[in-house]
Amino acid sequence: MKFIATLLLSTLLAYASGIYGDLPWFSFVITNLLVAIVLPQKPAAAFLSGAIGVGLLWAGLSIYMDISNNHILSTKVAQILPLGGSYQKLIFITVLVGFLLGGLASLTGSFIRNKKAAQ
Repeated sequence: MKFIATLLLSTLLAYASGIYGDLPWFSFVITNLLVAIVLPQKPAAAFLSGAIGVGLLWAGLSIYMDISNNHILSTKVAQILPLGGSYQKLIFITVLVGFLLGGLASLTGSFIRNKKAAQ
């Protein structure tokens, strides 16, 4: 139950930090870190909840934005990058970056909490 709560909270706060305010794109890292500190979990569960939450959020948002402009922008960006013009590869890399950053931020928060509890 705590895993699902952490996953939903990570996703919601990552979305809110990206939509509201003049925060940089990586502000979800701080929210995931704080969620992992406040809600104690084992490191593996913390990593997965943060990674899945942000990964699914970024997947949904990138696919929605890509479909809404008929793949025009993502195809052009994929042509600039060494992706051979494949918008699918660009979306995959985008989701992978969100997955890893969200997971590592939550893992760091779990380690910080465990270190405080050990002292």
